[in-house]
Amino acid sequence: MEYILNFVLYTLLGLGLMGIGVGLFSLTTKFSERELIRQGNMAVALKLWGKALGLAIVIYAAWSNSINLLDALLWGAIGIATQVVVYFVLEYIFTPNTNLAKKVEEGNLAVGFSLFAISIIVGLIVAGSMSY
Repeated sequence: MEYILNFVLYTLLGLGLMGIGVGLFSLTTKFSERELIRQGNMAVALKLWGKALGLAIVIYAAWSNSINLLDALLWGAIGIATQVVVYFVLEYIFTPNTNLAKKVEEGNLAVGFSLFAISIIVGLIVAGSMSY
């Protein structure tokens, strides 16, 4: 019975962290990702779900390497915060002359896919950094 309880707790906590992470990422955009996805903007969908996949990779690593639920929560939160900060640095500091968010909003698939890939790459690096 203890294993089932742990499964449920880790699953709910993981989904909660995903919600928080995606919510934090949504704060970095000035447009409604949901609305643009409903309108068929594939670039926005790639950007959003790349972020979600990167977060899921980080949460997976935190869960795999944690010693208990509190440890998992702490490392999951650190991983998500790191993802958000690194993404912010990549999008706004390393590309100051290009408004990547505007390009994605306009439907630029090359930029959307690039941001998708960057999110997964950063997620893998952050996840690997958590294997202590």
